[in-house]
Amino acid sequence: MRAGPLRRALAASIEVRSIDFIPDTERHGGLTSQFTLWLGANLQITAIVTGALAVVLGGDVLWSLIGLFTGQLLGGAVMALHAAQGPQLGLPQMISSRVQFGVHGAIIPIVAACLMYIGFSASGTVLAGQALGRLLHIDDALGIVIFSGLIVIVALCGYRLIHWLGRVSSLVGIGAFAFLYVRLFVHQDIGALLGQRHYSTGSFLLAMSLAASWQIAYGPYVADYSRYLPRTTPTASVFAAVWLGSVLGSQVAMSFGVFAAALGGRQFEHREVAYIVGLGGTGAVAAALYLSIAFSKVMVTSLNAYGSFMSMTTIVSAFRRRLRLTALHRFSYVASMVGISMLLALTGRHSFLKSFEAFILLLLAVFTPWSAINLVDYYCFTRSRYDIGALADPGGRYGRWNLTAIAIYATGILIQVPFMATTLYTGPLVQRLGGADISWILGLLVTATIYFLARRVTPRT
Repeated sequence: MRAGPLRRALAASIEVRSIDFIPDTERHGGLTSQFTLWLGANLQITAIVTGALAVVLGGDVLWSLIGLFTGQLLGGAVMALHAAQGPQLGLPQMISSRVQFGVHGAIIPIVAACLMYIGFSASGTVLAGQALGRLLHIDDALGIVIFSGLIVIVALCGYRLIHWLGRVSSLVGIGAFAFLYVRLFVHQDIGALLGQRHYSTGSFLLAMSLAASWQIAYGPYVADYSRYLPRTTPTASVFAAVWLGSVLGSQVAMSFGVFAAALGGRQFEHREVAYIVGLGGTGAVAAALYLSIAFSKVMVTSLNAYGSFMSMTTIVSAFRRRLRLTALHRFSYVASMVGISMLLALTGRHSFLKSFEAFILLLLAVFTPWSAINLVDYYCFTRSRYDIGALADPGGRYGRWNLTAIAIYATGILIQVPFMATTLYTGPLVQRLGGADISWILGLLVTATIYFLARRVTPRT
């Protein structure tokens, strides 16, 4: 008798919708939840490590802070423009790529999105496993496994639970970072750090790229978390709520990473979590900080797992011609993507920092041209006039492959290659620019221009 109500309660807690259209009768939520979701998503340990890379890779404190903030503003604007599509379309982000690339052609950027989700989930799981390991006095590997199990549960429940976690995570993050900054300014000579200046254009642009890539990498799934908002929600208001939450949260976290890396030097590398918590204190204070780190990573890694589930569903549905999904399929997709991330975290946890830096900079080259094409098409041509039925029909108005868009996307990637500067690859023109990486700027501007001109010359109905 008791099993029936419990089973029904568990079933009701799992989101029914996946990549299908959200009807007006099911729309809910407000702008506050958008702000807290992205504030909480960025007040976390991986953002600290990303900011620290600006110093680890040769920048000084002052110009790293300025470079990071400039990158936040620019990349955050790109990301928030994607978010503003959610209420108008009622669809997750990547399925809308079928309008630009075709039902089958959209698989190309979606596969890249899946790789991004797996990479970010793996890197976040490494740091969360370290935090759980020290909090529970267990091996980091076991902490990684426990953390991955929590992610499966949250991603399976879906939209409402993730937004609730965003509200709680924002409060936890504000408290943790307020405490850390007070400790930092009371016990460390911040003025001396700011006075040690050795400006270089390459290091400044690297800091910009780190922050911009961080923001742009949210683009492929940011509309997933605004698609339930009422259709009447003003586009400018959605943009402002998401942009402000993401920029504030990431700049606060990355700035702390800059200071931590400048203070710690080589002590920071390979023991990022322990060093940052050590700046806050020991004993009960350290335990509370480890708990806040683990909690924030549950929240943001759930975004990645949920996004990977959406992307995998979009890929499969291109051949099944159906957008609805059973609960069993939902669980299998979520569990498989989280499982892959967990295995990567377990095998790569000892060389995290350098691998992560190369990974996020390479992501920038893949997603800037996709963002340019998606945003130009939506805001300059189609707006919210999407044929929902045709999104699931390869024989419909969007076709199987839009070769023009795919060619422009490939061009946008290739044009960045000579200007890229990462630990895995450095382009032939980087040295002439003093080591500066301007690839992402070219990827955005050139791709947007080419796509705009191509759409003007060959307009579609």
